[in-house]
Amino acid sequence: MKRKVLVLMTCLLLSAPAAVMAQCSICTKTTQQLGEKPARGMNTGILYLAFTPLLIIGVIAWRWKKSNLVP
Repeated sequence: MKRKVLVLMTCLLLSAPAAVMAQCSICTKTTQQLGEKPARGMNTGILYLAFTPLLIIGVIAWRWKKSNLVP
């Protein structure tokens, strides 16, 4: 039960909105010229595109680990 609570809390903390800057130097210069609102939108898009493959890899790794456990 403690493990489930720990996993749930970790997921909630990782999914909480935070001011994360995930832009490369070229994207940063481009968005500085556009303004604050487009910069936030571009940053959110970059985080979304980075999170999706990591989530897929995590699910595959979890299922692989789960199937290889010896009872």
